[in-house]
Amino acid sequence: MNTDKTYAERIASEYATKETRKVVALKKLDRKAKLPASIFSYTFGICMALVLGVGMCLSLKVIGDGSTLWFILGIVFGVLGIIGVSLTYPIYKKMLDNGKKKYRNDIIELAKEIVEEN
Repeated sequence: MNTDKTYAERIASEYATKETRKVVALKKLDRKAKLPASIFSYTFGICMALVLGVGMCLSLKVIGDGSTLWFILGIVFGVLGIIGVSLTYPIYKKMLDNGKKKYRNDIIELAKEIVEEN
């Protein structure tokens, strides 16, 4: 095996212009359709879990002065956190469906081209 030839080909491939392959384009479209829903659901879910945690801390008198007002405020925060965490998945599914619907035609067309080539 000629190692000089292999090395030269590897270096040349780094500097050669790269054409975007259809599979790479398909993966990018798929990622583009799914990424906004994932980012939103992680962010919203984490924020609502933190709201739930603050509500638990207030109602269990871990933070605050332990008065009835803080206890009630803790219950309100806890309920809001529970509602928010419960709604995260349905919101994610709706956003994911909208993203898939937006890019559906492009993805199907590109997938058909890839299948027909092989």
